[in-house]
Amino acid sequence: MTTVLIADDQPLQRMGFRMLLESQDDMTLVGEAGGGAEAVRLIARLHPDVVLMDVRMPGLDGIEATRRVVAAGSRTRILILTTFDLDEYAYAGLRAGASGFLVKDALPEELLSGIRAVASGDAVVAPSLTRRLLDAYAHRLPAADGSERTETPEDPHPGVAPLTDREREILTVIGQGWTNAEIASRFHLAESTVKTHVGRILAKTGSRDRVQAVILAYEAKLVRPS
Repeated sequence: MTTVLIADDQPLQRMGFRMLLESQDDMTLVGEAGGGAEAVRLIARLHPDVVLMDVRMPGLDGIEATRRVVAAGSRTRILILTTFDLDEYAYAGLRAGASGFLVKDALPEELLSGIRAVASGDAVVAPSLTRRLLDAYAHRLPAADGSERTETPEDPHPGVAPLTDREREILTVIGQGWTNAEIASRFHLAESTVKTHVGRILAKTGSRDRVQAVILAYEAKLVRPS
């Protein structure tokens, strides 16, 4: 059973999500929050598997709420909800530690599929869509520490320093939106071997999921915006 918390300042929006979740045998709604601060408190108390997190809420917004939840070491997965499929807030949310994003007018089956994917540890954003999002906004936003980063081969991004050459190659093509099957074909590897490499990359870089690995590939300048 997947436990879900809704964080949205619009009562009608919450009601729609609630009705959808209550129609599912494998999901349980454990709480609702009308703002980011309330969401952070409820997540700490209820420990839901997945949070549907709106971006624009009064007071503490969904981006900062996501950042605080992740910084606290919570295992709760955050699914950012945004109005547009190319929204700079969605990128900021992903970089803050969210496991993916969905547009608010997604089809019900898309939302349910996204919740199940996030709960199982996967990212809900297709690799190509992640690439499109990052291409659109990576050049506009500062590095994670608030500064612009210039990298040289002698000064690699600390996030990728633990990786082997092969792992760095695979992280690069992950950042380019390649699927495991495409990576296996490119490097003449079994798909199971690729999954092992991806798992090691996530572990070594401290990435929560594949989306976070893609963001790291951009921040480390392994992939550059088109």
